[in-house]
Amino acid sequence: MKIKEKIKRSSLLYKTGVEYGDYTINHIQGCAHGCKYPCYAMSMAKRFGKAKTYEEWCEPKLVENALEILDTEIPKLRDKIGSVHLCFTSDPFMYGYEEVAETSISIIRKLNNEGIKCTVLTKGILPIILAELSPENEYGITLVSLDEDFRREMEPNSAPFAERIQALRVLHDAGCRTWVSMEPYPTPNFIEQDLNVILEAVGFCDKIIFGRLNYNKRVSEYKDFKRFFNDCAYKVTKYCQENNKDYHIKKGTITDY
Repeated sequence: MKIKEKIKRSSLLYKTGVEYGDYTINHIQGCAHGCKYPCYAMSMAKRFGKAKTYEEWCEPKLVENALEILDTEIPKLRDKIGSVHLCFTSDPFMYGYEEVAETSISIIRKLNNEGIKCTVLTKGILPIILAELSPENEYGITLVSLDEDFRREMEPNSAPFAERIQALRVLHDAGCRTWVSMEPYPTPNFIEQDLNVILEAVGFCDKIIFGRLNYNKRVSEYKDFKRFFNDCAYKVTKYCQENNKDYHIKKGTITDY
């Protein structure tokens, strides 16, 4: 699929408030995946007038001067940056959008050439060419289920779960550091599933981040939802500790009940 509209910006790199992030870059506005959890990034875009409707959000706009901006910003920020994350408000390897992927690779390469590590998170397909870039980079996928009916309902235009996992495994086998974000993880009134099975499906990865589903009233409609997320966090922690993996439990996932 082709990008229908491109935009220009005056800046891109900024310090993120996300708890496991450092600096980030969002070189796409909008996201074709159309996630319905709901998508926090879409909510913020609507709030600040960057997208009026769901349909508009699902038509991504690429920042056409991204590389030129980096030429200006990297010298100013190089000494402050520990790593740069792609992306927190869109997807750097948006499923079916080759132009987005090509721009993301160019951005990662430019940052790496300046000695800056990158972390990547996608619901698309991670390309094998990433294995040729800095060995310090970390490549991740979002995965909250293995059920394709659930994906089609909640992440309608994203990559199939099995394809995401396979692409991640290929990078891992090529020597790359890989990780999985299990967020936003749903309560059983969305889908009945075994978290342990999902953990085993990505048992090859180096790190797991786990976080609960927020901003959806159906979560609180599930009896003992707090206990459920606490139990899930315990399972993830136990699995990672027993298998010598790094892990991070997002703030607000573990609560008193």
